[in-house]
Amino acid sequence: MTEARKNSLTDKLVIIVWIIALIIVWEIGASVVEKTKRSPQNVLPHLSQIVESVFSDKMVSNKQTAFQIVITNAGITLLRAGIGFLYGAGAGFLLALAMHRFITVEKATFPYLMMIQMIPILGMAPIVLAITQDINKSRIIIAAILTFYPVATNMLDGLKSVEKEKYDLMRSLAASNWNIYTKLLIPTSIPYIFSGLKIAAPMAITASILVDTLQGGAGLGTMLSQSLKHAMSIYVFWQIVFFSATVGILSYKLMSFAEKIFSPHERAKGAR
Repeated sequence: MTEARKNSLTDKLVIIVWIIALIIVWEIGASVVEKTKRSPQNVLPHLSQIVESVFSDKMVSNKQTAFQIVITNAGITLLRAGIGFLYGAGAGFLLALAMHRFITVEKATFPYLMMIQMIPILGMAPIVLAITQDINKSRIIIAAILTFYPVATNMLDGLKSVEKEKYDLMRSLAASNWNIYTKLLIPTSIPYIFSGLKIAAPMAITASILVDTLQGGAGLGTMLSQSLKHAMSIYVFWQIVFFSATVGILSYKLMSFAEKIFSPHERAKGAR
């Protein structure tokens, strides 16, 4: 058995152990809550109860089951997050190129990028909404902002990571700036870009859900807030929690898969 395969099996075993441990802790907590005056349905249900609620035909709101509510609103939230993610990734890519090409752009914009990241999401949402006067646009913009920073900064690090000798070699061959960027700098920075994308993808989804809780309308965050206020079944809350966690993990895995396809470094490792 190769070393790489041993490490892979070890990683999978660690994940399985952690999952089993979390299930045990969860069930112990649910059993403790069950013995109190408050019912576990209102606080911490058993995992089996949450699974049952997914397949239940019981209508909880607007003639929809808990699962139907989650899926319907998930499409709305994920669409906003996806659009914001694409806009943010594109803007971050272009800004990184501009900051690398022109040092004045980096000096002028980098402090503001840092400042924007220091503002909490929940504090940023009302500001963006006041500017746009549109709930849907504000949610997309916030998802884009959270995507923008990690992509821009990671790609800039990638562009700066190119060895001076390679850069000088391209110059000695009379390569144009276009060729230097397309043949050397951008390909070298691809792993860095995907590092930013793997951070940004789950953040865009989380941001969209959090902003939903503040601004109302349709979306997972709105349903999350209503279920906590007992306006509908508490199982909607738990289904959204697990759904969001699953989608966040899958978005990270999707970026990792895309990295293996587009990154020359990853393709070279896979060919060995």
